[in-house]
Amino acid sequence: MSSEARRKTIPVSEVDRIRAGREILRSAAIALNETSERLEAGFSDAVELLAQCAGQVIVCGVGKAGRIGRKLAATLSSTGTRAGFLHPVEALHGDIGCIAENDVGLLLSNSGESDEVTAVLPLLIERSIPIVAITSTSESTLGRAADVVVATGTHREAGGEGLAPTTSTTVMMAVGDALALVASRDRQFTRNEFARCHPAGSLGRQLASVVDVMRTAAQLRVTGQQASVREVLSAEARPGRRTGAVLVVDGNGTLVGIFTDSDLARLLEQHQDQQLDRPISEVMTADPLRVSCDEKLEQAVEILTRHKISELPVVGPAGEPLGLIDITDVIGLTPQDAAAG
Repeated sequence: MSSEARRKTIPVSEVDRIRAGREILRSAAIALNETSERLEAGFSDAVELLAQCAGQVIVCGVGKAGRIGRKLAATLSSTGTRAGFLHPVEALHGDIGCIAENDVGLLLSNSGESDEVTAVLPLLIERSIPIVAITSTSESTLGRAADVVVATGTHREAGGEGLAPTTSTTVMMAVGDALALVASRDRQFTRNEFARCHPAGSLGRQLASVVDVMRTAAQLRVTGQQASVREVLSAEARPGRRTGAVLVVDGNGTLVGIFTDSDLARLLEQHQDQQLDRPISEVMTADPLRVSCDEKLEQAVEILTRHKISELPVVGPAGEPLGLIDITDVIGLTPQDAAAG
């Protein structure tokens, strides 16, 4: 057997690991499907409580459920439902004071018998705080005390001896996400509100306005229709991030064309050097694609990607150029194969 053939042979141990991993993922998928079929009126009642909560949703859990609870509180907050996490042990040592009369409690426990979580129940009931429980069964201590139960069912934990919380935690997190997102829908949480909650990262940038990212003022090169290409390109360099595109305007200052580095390269490749001394209007791209200044950045990114262009003018109400979106400024927001021309 050649060395090349031996390199392509997958060791038995590797095959076994892959098989085990697939079995764990399949177990989770089966459990999620079973849970989705099991959802009934309790889920709708829970969504209604969360969506109509005038105060905060106080999420409470311990151990793995507590970690899921922290994530769920963050998901709720970022999708229009104010939420905070309350550790059940800290609640017994004074933190229960964070709860107000308009709040809703969201308690997480797979068994519904976690001592730390059930110890919080009297404190919430005493304050007349509605309780939503995500637990395996409504017959547990938590289930019986809650006003609304979202029952996830009993699932065998995946992997090994089935001891570590795996499948049950996957289901709990998915049910929590479903509650948060449907509550967000009921609240009619808008994309603009979502953008305000996510100002950082690629998601925040994509939901931002084009005016937050576009190149403006001294970074732009704007010229009239009669200026020659050579005159425009030999003009004194401007400070800041100089764009490679030239925006061409008419006598009223309205955008009528664009001339890019790609256009210049095309002239030189085709040995049309004489065009450099002709009016730029003869070689520009007339009536170029553009976006208005009130568009979202995601719209600009979609146009850049779909049409495989590198620059996109931003215009004001009268069609005057206010800025330019350059592909290099949004490259992290475009698909990897979106090669701009």
